[in-house]
Amino acid sequence: MFDHISLKVKSPASSRRFYERALGPLGFKVIDASESGAGFRAEDGSALWISGGGQAMPAVHFAVSAPGRAGVDAFYKAALDAGGRDNGKPGIREDYGPDYYAAFVLDPDGNNIEAVFNRPAAAGKGR
Repeated sequence: MFDHISLKVKSPASSRRFYERALGPLGFKVIDASESGAGFRAEDGSALWISGGGQAMPAVHFAVSAPGRAGVDAFYKAALDAGGRDNGKPGIREDYGPDYYAAFVLDPDGNNIEAVFNRPAAAGKGR
């Protein structure tokens, strides 16, 4: 349904470093970068664009698909290592469904970034 997401950020350089490390385990690669922002694209074609300047946005929540539970775990670890703040450790979210495995991290601007695998564990790569 979504082709891309665009976020205004306070510091394009620090946000680029964060997203490059946090989304790397999920297959996102930098496809464009400048002093004012960066673009990241996943193998499935979905993209995230960040840019500085302009009016600050209120915090948002978005979720990216993981190839399996191990991908959710890898995202969570990488995002925390990149300076993100825990907003929900990896695990089943029974309120969302019996197979909804997700982790939540706040980025440098307070956006709630989620990695999710929403199929039975045996369907994904790892765990």
